[in-house]
Amino acid sequence: MNVTIRQLHCFVAVARSGSFAEACSVLHLSQPALSIAIRNLETGIGGKLLERSTRSVTLTPEGAKFYPVVQRLLEDWERSLDDVRNLFALRRGKLDIAAVPTFASSLLPNVLAEFHRCFPDINISVHDVITESVVEMVRQNRVELGITFDPGKADDLSFTPLFRDRFIAVLPTEHPLLAKRGLKWGDLQQFPYIALQRPSSIRLLIDRILAGHGITVVPAFEAHQLASIGRMVTAGLGISVVPTLSRSQMQEMGAQCRPVSGPVITRNVGVITRRRQPLSTATQAMLDLLRKWPDPAAPTRRARPVTS
Repeated sequence: MNVTIRQLHCFVAVARSGSFAEACSVLHLSQPALSIAIRNLETGIGGKLLERSTRSVTLTPEGAKFYPVVQRLLEDWERSLDDVRNLFALRRGKLDIAAVPTFASSLLPNVLAEFHRCFPDINISVHDVITESVVEMVRQNRVELGITFDPGKADDLSFTPLFRDRFIAVLPTEHPLLAKRGLKWGDLQQFPYIALQRPSSIRLLIDRILAGHGITVVPAFEAHQLASIGRMVTAGLGISVVPTLSRSQMQEMGAQCRPVSGPVITRNVGVITRRRQPLSTATQAMLDLLRKWPDPAAPTRRARPVTS
């Protein structure tokens, strides 16, 4: 027979008061219900814990040894319940997020500030890693939530679009192309081009779309990080194309940013989670906040999900 928490509470109440009547009052139980609970507990553990007389109730030797054990068990149980309640109420917990550096250094700090204002007791760790690493960290259950570009079709992942990011040209100061009113990919072909290294998803996206328009851009230089590309551009090694999310980072380095068309290249930015995997309360709260966050391309309006 199983021993229940209710039975243990009944045993402690009787042991503390030394009276079934007082224990009934504390527990708000009838005396028959309390007697049944104690009898079932004694049956479950295999012996008598309480000795009843006409005037009082005393612990048997076995009951006296069992009593402090039960107290510790109930205290641990209450602490565990409090811990879970705090997790659900967002009064305690830890949240791990993986985000591409362009988002982590531009939009994410303001999102985190709002989240911390609402839930100050949640500890947050941010892993700013490249797109491919964001996807792998979510897949490997190292983080519940990743913020990145649309990873494409994946049976094990769910993607929630937040906004659509446009790719822009990045040029060094005083570059001749800055005099043009509008840039096209054909204009960029005349100058040394700096690209992300394969198998970067951004590089593959750009190559695929350009190939569909019969355009080929042969890189003169390649780098692994967008920050490195920005430094190379400002050093005058060439020009590049990066997501608009990187605009502030590029401008801080001294580069100039311009829209580029012919074709216009865009890509969804959003949140990836594991498909069919329930989210913790803290992660769900962060996802809800991100969904409501203003689209950086339209700061006066709330972002709306975009169909890939």
